[in-house]
Amino acid sequence: MTKTFKGFFVFIILTAIFAGSLLAQNLSDAERKIAAAVDTDAERQIALLEKIVNIESPTENLDGVRAVGMIFKKELEAIGFTARWIEMPKEMKRAGHLIAERRGSKGKRILLLGHLDTVLRGEKFRREGNLAYGTGISDMKAGDAVLLYALKSLAAAGALEGANITVLLTGDEENSGEPLETSRGDMIAAARRSDIVLSFESGGNGVATVARRGIGDWMLEVTGKTGHSSQIFKETMGSGAIFEAARIINQFYETLAKEKYLTFNPALIVGGTEAESADFTGKAAGKTNVVAARVVVRGDLRFISKEQEEAARNKMREIVAKNLPGTSAKITFSDGIPAMAPADANYELLKKLDAVSRDLGFGEIKPLDPGERGAGDISYVTHLIPGLDGLGAIGTKAHAPGEVAELNTLPQQTKRAALLVYRLTR
Repeated sequence: MTKTFKGFFVFIILTAIFAGSLLAQNLSDAERKIAAAVDTDAERQIALLEKIVNIESPTENLDGVRAVGMIFKKELEAIGFTARWIEMPKEMKRAGHLIAERRGSKGKRILLLGHLDTVLRGEKFRREGNLAYGTGISDMKAGDAVLLYALKSLAAAGALEGANITVLLTGDEENSGEPLETSRGDMIAAARRSDIVLSFESGGNGVATVARRGIGDWMLEVTGKTGHSSQIFKETMGSGAIFEAARIINQFYETLAKEKYLTFNPALIVGGTEAESADFTGKAAGKTNVVAARVVVRGDLRFISKEQEEAARNKMREIVAKNLPGTSAKITFSDGIPAMAPADANYELLKKLDAVSRDLGFGEIKPLDPGERGAGDISYVTHLIPGLDGLGAIGTKAHAPGEVAELNTLPQQTKRAALLVYRLTR
């Protein structure tokens, strides 16, 4: 070994020791114990993930959703939580939710959110090195595992004593039961007795979610005079329902498409001399020599705030009202999941997570662009309390075959979550 290389090698060792000592200075003894407990439980965390992924739990599979919930109920009770299953009315056709609580008086009162249901079904757990595949693994069973093992690491270090923490795992996040007053009533009540909400939807490398767009639906119904197609555009016939529907949709695009964080998607369109649509299916009939009498268009609207949603709805109503000759149109809107607006308090919470990540040696945490996320459960309560989302496992292909989670990131995400909860509850 040359003197030059030997000197470089010694430099690298000293640099690593120095960095480690800085890390040790930034973490308290209790925090080091918490982080160590995460590493100790790493394989058990993966084993639990395999177990819950192999239980099929699409929203409509009520028994499957409950079965996953019962696993978490037992695990949470084992670390001192009082847990119970909240049933939904039978007519809602939803499994219900799991709620678990520890009542204490230290620090902030924390609400932790996850969900037990998936969109698809059928793919069992499969591990290939640091990647694990399976239905719902990224969205969000691995996130639920992060939530659970963050709490387990706190329990192992004796750091749950005195903390006030509520865990709510919903059984219908992917398709919320109606009425929302019932399906989300327990979540809103839990938020009212909490100070901060943290949600464990899938995360990303070096980012967390301070804002999520909301979603709602719209339906456009257009009618026009009908008759022989040779008379179209004449004053007695007018332009027909299909031309009017095309004008409206195109004007939606020209007027609103460039507005930041606002999107609208015409997902289904049926039109002809006869047309009808229900439950997002439709059928139509017509002839090429007959002017179309009716069109139905169904779509969604996504927005970053209630104010943006209302402004967009008003612009769409104005466009719909300016009809082509011989036609009429109306648009109706239905509420879905509200927006998680980018509030200052959410950014302040992000600073705390960023400090935790840096102290652990994992680097900076930045806010995720809200345009990169869909709607989620946390949005029902962030008008009441500050929140962060995206604290769960890192993965891809949610809601699609081949859904995958990065197992090597589980300890990192779990440690971040555990130490954030620890610091908030001191």
